[in-house]
Amino acid sequence: MTRKILTELKSGAYEHPFDRKALASLEKMPGISLLFKKINEYGVDRLLRIQCTGNDIQVTSRNFPELHSAFVETCQILDVTPLPKLYLFRGTGNIQTYTVGVENPYVGINLEGMEWLSYQEWLFLFGHELAHIKSRHLLYHQVAYVLPLLGNLLASTTLGFGGLATHGIQLALSNWLIMARFTADRAGLLACQDTAIATTALMKLSGLPNNEYLTPTVIDDFLTQARNFNTDGLDKFDKFTKMLSFMEYRYSSWAVMRTSELLKWVESGDYEKVLEGDIPVHQAEISEVLSNESSEQSSENWNFLSSW
Repeated sequence: MTRKILTELKSGAYEHPFDRKALASLEKMPGISLLFKKINEYGVDRLLRIQCTGNDIQVTSRNFPELHSAFVETCQILDVTPLPKLYLFRGTGNIQTYTVGVENPYVGINLEGMEWLSYQEWLFLFGHELAHIKSRHLLYHQVAYVLPLLGNLLASTTLGFGGLATHGIQLALSNWLIMARFTADRAGLLACQDTAIATTALMKLSGLPNNEYLTPTVIDDFLTQARNFNTDGLDKFDKFTKMLSFMEYRYSSWAVMRTSELLKWVESGDYEKVLEGDIPVHQAEISEVLSNESSEQSSENWNFLSSW
């Protein structure tokens, strides 16, 4: 299969509106952008880089040529330059990936990701990770790694009040991190350019490691389940439900919900338009509106219980 190279692809062409809305809400929290930048400046970026380069095996064209080739092809398809470094880390019992480094990004995939996925499924998974680079998600992702630790530290030194402050940020951040996956999955589909491949990759992320489980009947039933899942109601969820659901974002694949959103994008025709270079106008319009709302509304009006 010959895949299209999406030269000069911009993230705004495929970003999910839930992602943009959640991020705009997060950025309206008073002082949040400055706080995140300072947290990153004071060592988070260096810490994650040391953990990555000192613990994980760098993937090259010599040691793991097929995996490296899939990564290079994904970068070419999505127009990601310069080429980030790719690392392989130890098995965890399920497929895991990461992207770290605000200024100098690194991408990681674990042993299960290398062993359980096909070449085409690697394209989807790498596309998902590279979307975080293209959409400039990494500052927020990195803060998410250290915020629980920072909250515990503040709680122990401020009689618990500092922990309450960071807990509110964590909740809003967790909500956005889930929504950002919708954007990243769209980039993954643009990379592999096959809805069936994206579906089986997501099913493997949900816990079906071997192809012997992915029979036509299993896949058809999974697609039916995904189409029946109602993501239109996400904005209508009460805040308590969101808090309980999304705080465990790192440990849940949310594969059914993510597949549901991806299928909607495909069936709307917008996926094909982006693939053909005919970017849907309404995507740019939504992005512009959200940007204007973010800049015009005073941060003093932001309220955690009603603003996401």
